[in-house]
Amino acid sequence: MRSYKSLNNLVGWLVFAVATITYLLTLEPTASFWDCGEFIACSYKLLVPHPPGAPTFLLLGRLFSLFSFGDPTKVSVLVNTLSALSSSFTVLFLFWTITMLAKKLVLQRPGMQNDRLAEPTSGETLLILGAGAVGALAFAFSDSFWFNAVEAEVYAMSALGTAAVVWIMMKWENRADEPDSDKWLILIALVVGLSIGVHLLNLLAIPALGFIYYYRRHANPTMGGGILTLVISSVIVGLILAGIIPGLPTLAGGFEVFFVNAVGLPFNFGLVIFLLLFVALIWFGFRYSFRTQNRLVNTAMLCFVFILIGYSSYLIVPIRSSYHPTINENNPEDVLSFVSYLKREQYGDRPLLYGPQFNAQPVDQKDGAPRYVRKGDKYVVAEYRLETIYDAADKMLLPRIYSPDPNHVYNYKKWVDVQEGVKPTMGQNLGFLLKYQIGHMYWRYFLWNYVGRESDIQQAGVVWPWSGGSAGLPERIADSPARNNFFAIPLLMGLLGLFYQARRDGRNALVVGLLFLFTGLAIVIYLNQPPIEPRERDYTFTGGTYAFAIWIGLGVLGLADLLRTILKADTARAVAATALGLLAPALMVAQGWDDHDRSDRYNSVDSAKNLLNSCAPNAILFTNGDNDTFPLWYAQEVEGIRTDVRVAVLSYLNTDWYINQMKRDSYKSAPLPISMSSDDYAQGTNDYLPYVANPAVQEVNLKEFIQLVDQNSELLQVQTQSGRSMLSFPTNKFYLPVDTAAVLALNIIPKDRRKQVVTRMEWDMGKGAIEKKNLVILDMLATNNWKRPIYFSSTVNSDDYMNLQPYFQLEGMAYRILPARDPNYDPRSQDDGYVAKDIMYDNLMNKFAYRNLDRADIFYDENNLRFPGNYRRQFSRLTDTYLAEGNKAKAKQVMEKAFSVMPDKAIPYDYYIPQFVVPLVAVGDKARANQIMDTMTNRAQQSLAYYSTHSSALFDLEVQTSLMALQSVYRAAQEVGDQTRAQKAVELLKQYYPQQ
Repeated sequence: MRSYKSLNNLVGWLVFAVATITYLLTLEPTASFWDCGEFIACSYKLLVPHPPGAPTFLLLGRLFSLFSFGDPTKVSVLVNTLSALSSSFTVLFLFWTITMLAKKLVLQRPGMQNDRLAEPTSGETLLILGAGAVGALAFAFSDSFWFNAVEAEVYAMSALGTAAVVWIMMKWENRADEPDSDKWLILIALVVGLSIGVHLLNLLAIPALGFIYYYRRHANPTMGGGILTLVISSVIVGLILAGIIPGLPTLAGGFEVFFVNAVGLPFNFGLVIFLLLFVALIWFGFRYSFRTQNRLVNTAMLCFVFILIGYSSYLIVPIRSSYHPTINENNPEDVLSFVSYLKREQYGDRPLLYGPQFNAQPVDQKDGAPRYVRKGDKYVVAEYRLETIYDAADKMLLPRIYSPDPNHVYNYKKWVDVQEGVKPTMGQNLGFLLKYQIGHMYWRYFLWNYVGRESDIQQAGVVWPWSGGSAGLPERIADSPARNNFFAIPLLMGLLGLFYQARRDGRNALVVGLLFLFTGLAIVIYLNQPPIEPRERDYTFTGGTYAFAIWIGLGVLGLADLLRTILKADTARAVAATALGLLAPALMVAQGWDDHDRSDRYNSVDSAKNLLNSCAPNAILFTNGDNDTFPLWYAQEVEGIRTDVRVAVLSYLNTDWYINQMKRDSYKSAPLPISMSSDDYAQGTNDYLPYVANPAVQEVNLKEFIQLVDQNSELLQVQTQSGRSMLSFPTNKFYLPVDTAAVLALNIIPKDRRKQVVTRMEWDMGKGAIEKKNLVILDMLATNNWKRPIYFSSTVNSDDYMNLQPYFQLEGMAYRILPARDPNYDPRSQDDGYVAKDIMYDNLMNKFAYRNLDRADIFYDENNLRFPGNYRRQFSRLTDTYLAEGNKAKAKQVMEKAFSVMPDKAIPYDYYIPQFVVPLVAVGDKARANQIMDTMTNRAQQSLAYYSTHSSALFDLEVQTSLMALQSVYRAAQEVGDQTRAQKAVELLKQYYPQQ
């Protein structure tokens, strides 16, 4: 028989192969939603993504992308493969970690001992390897980890860093008595440094590693020693988190400002002086360790240096930024802007240990840290970051209910009985922590992985073994592939392993427990999540599920111990325990395959291409962030789709660095037509212009207004309470003169709209503030003179339209602004934009891609179902337009296309579908119209009945969507004269609407 070592290696690689094959078979072939498109694009061309960046991931992603050999369509799958391999290596290291811990238990050598040379019997070997396989595969098929493994996000590689450092520390523990054992600690430092360039979650494994070190170096550990170990390891985490990552660049920035401003040296000389002094200090540290023969100091110095070597991957950020690439978020090209980038200052802060509660009222503001920019040969203060001061009575320890955002306040009330204007009690504060942040946003996620998940709907709960079947459930939940029931078998296995290890090997149980605690619950405290998130955040806590998977593996040993009275032979007992244990990962992969298989999904990239192809050549397209932008970046940067279209992210247009970038060429796109100088939109200047009415000004010419802003005119200046002056706008009535002859000469107005061209555009800006992004858009409207097409994505929040909707023209998935007023515009209607039917028809019927949206065997989760709803809305608008002019043939053709590319079996009917009822009846397809109304009514009835008894407050969106669907069905049934169906819909509305 082979030796234990060779079998341990062989089975480990077999488990690795199973995980790798699984991930490659279920891999997303292109860029999925959220940050993946950005990361793939930035990996492909080494661009600068959102703070704090992920340079290690980008460098490895760039390496993988080279295997595309010039085919850009292969880049996405290659970068996704990086995540898949990172995940399978994580599973491999987890396997070897479990077998090391299991070996101690099987050989009855608990604690920290050198057992690597001990040779188990064949039965013992089988039991140890079985434990490793069960635990590693259970983690491989866990919901959150599998989700991360098949897309280009940083969390898979972050998990690899955690698994690697735990495994390396276990290797050190088995070799701690060897003269060169400290090399393993230094290797850990290098991995930690590299992991900083992926994600900071890896640092949370350090306290557990500290206890391994303490137990191995001290034969008789004490409670006091354990507490000291915890304190020291936590301090190390803090030093890396605050001292090394932002601390060293901050110190370097201080040197730079001092030596440039005070001493008069050229730019970057202060940075050079800092580096020379820093290297000298490191040299003195090593010299001291050699002279005193202090091994601990020498090892600590080596670890520090190797963390810095790993951390040096971050040098790519300012280097690449200095070349002004097309994606260059925050423009961190010098040491001062680099510090801001590392600190994620654009995202603001959340109070952690002490701070204001949600009702706290500001009593003052003071100047905080300065933000420097280069001007001439000095650094000058561009602005001081304002710090809001609150009364001490409005502050509290561990503030969890802290956000004054009205939407957050509304959602706080779902969890604790707080009142506006009343300071929450500590009981309410901790109640929110326990109920929402820990209970809902951590334990719910944890149980998804090892008990079962209700569905893919946001806020979905846990499926327990006693939850029963699908009777009484809404179709959207009952038929969801994401409805997985593991019958709590993995959880029970893990609990058995926890109790077994705690009873037999308390020290290592404590180590695993600390790993579970710090990579799970500790993150909850640190994140201090608000009461509502744009999506589920379970991917953050995979470290906790990783630690619990160790106990799932050790649960096999517990099973074997329980079988001891039945099966006396070691081999038979090991086989039986392993076979029973493998039920857990087998059930998990069987239940989870259909909802984790993304192998044929192209929705996100197709939606990006369709949005870009909605625009005329050389267009400017305003979008929201995240899902509205990152797939577009991927399409343009990687596949080179429509690089003539300049994508402008509205939230970024509130920053000076982004506006500067928009004023540069980008591939085939010329700079944006912005007339304002950089001083007019510098951060801290014109961040927002309040409405201050001037009765003498009835309306304002937009071009003149922009000129007054550029001149910082006294006519627009008002005094703030602090005594500072700022610009305002004196009336909400704006107009823009239009040279109609020039506009018609540009041939941008469809022939059927030429009579709608206006001599001046008039609109109401409202009485809120004009943000910097609005000011930029207004500047472009005034400056562009209609030479470049300007569009808003149809998914942009209507608040950002600035009431320009009467001048919108719908051309696909985007609205074009034209100096032609829609004569049928109704502000009460949600149907914005004059439908340019010829352009719309060509786009929707010929140009747009709807790959695989007609396949019922592909799982489209909640995020993937949102954009197809937009397609249906535009198909409906085009259908109505053709019917309005009496062209039933074209209307029927458009509807047939809509139903063929997105059938109900693949993309379930949504609340836009009832809009087709009247057109269907008009073209003679009453059967399909009735089927739509019956289907939507029945689904809404099921959904409302379910949520009325199942925490409906958490599912506002689902309830409101069902009510809207019933309203649409009622209106449609009324229009076609179907009183029976209209009456059923209205009765349901009467029953459930008063509850909302």
